[in-house]
Amino acid sequence: MGQVFEATGVEASEQLLRDSYGGNIRVEVGDVPPRLRLEVAAITPAARLDRVTFGLHSDLRSEAIGLVVICRIDTGRLAYHPAGGRETAYGPGDAFIPVSPERDYIADCAEVDFHSLVLDPVLLDSVAETAPGRRAGSVRFTSHRPVSAAAAETWETVYGYARETVDLGAAGEPLLAGSVARLLVATALSVFPNDALSDPTISDRRDAHPRALRRAVTFIEENADRDITLADTAAEARTTIRAVRLAFRQHLDTTPTAYLRWVRLERADLELRRADPADGLAVAEIARRWGWADPKRFAAARQRRFGSPPVEPPRPRTP
Repeated sequence: MGQVFEATGVEASEQLLRDSYGGNIRVEVGDVPPRLRLEVAAITPAARLDRVTFGLHSDLRSEAIGLVVICRIDTGRLAYHPAGGRETAYGPGDAFIPVSPERDYIADCAEVDFHSLVLDPVLLDSVAETAPGRRAGSVRFTSHRPVSAAAAETWETVYGYARETVDLGAAGEPLLAGSVARLLVATALSVFPNDALSDPTISDRRDAHPRALRRAVTFIEENADRDITLADTAAEARTTIRAVRLAFRQHLDTTPTAYLRWVRLERADLELRRADPADGLAVAEIARRWGWADPKRFAAARQRRFGSPPVEPPRPRTP
């Protein structure tokens, strides 16, 4: 569980929402004051998981908040009226992106309880790109609903995994937190229609040469202990994310992300073998530091790669 905030009444609810989401958010209700409960679990400074509960019936009016919010309703009903758009209503089980970061909106909340992912739009650019020449932070979702029912189920599964991982303390491990945040972003880009350019351009195909690959590989191997992104790797390779992905696929039959995970697995295995018994380091601690939330998954990955499961370092005997 993350931090929990509660408010009763219009002014307190408005202030809590403004502090959490920015923008000039206003709450309108009838005679009964609204009740608001907000649970916030940070993943990274650019991504967090929220759970919001609105008691009674409330209308929210807000200026653009500059954030990407992806919701899934547990109970109740939400209806959104984006500025210049038509009302769209959502109910239990619906996954959706309520509004664009740059648009004002009105939301009608009826006894609603929902989970959401809150993103800085710039984080999208660490995973995907738009057409050449567009500014950073310009990847946009072009529809509020998932591309299919199966895609919506995928979102629910990945969100659930992220929630469990965060509850286990992922925010305290930079590599793990960064991986979880970008997994959510990559999943969102596959679940909801968007304008990211995924297919390599002619320039990308030209730039996916061995020299770019060598620069990318060197950068990954020298920085595997840092929370590096695909955008970082592409910048060091002096090309685009698409070209880097293509270079790894053509020349190494893998992806940059898989290669980074392989390098980290190797470093974790080396650290485990070299662990000093006096340090008392466990498999789980080493695995988390190198990006694995679940020591069982780490053990399985290590066994696939090296042929044997990790062994706990010997513990010093107590006198």
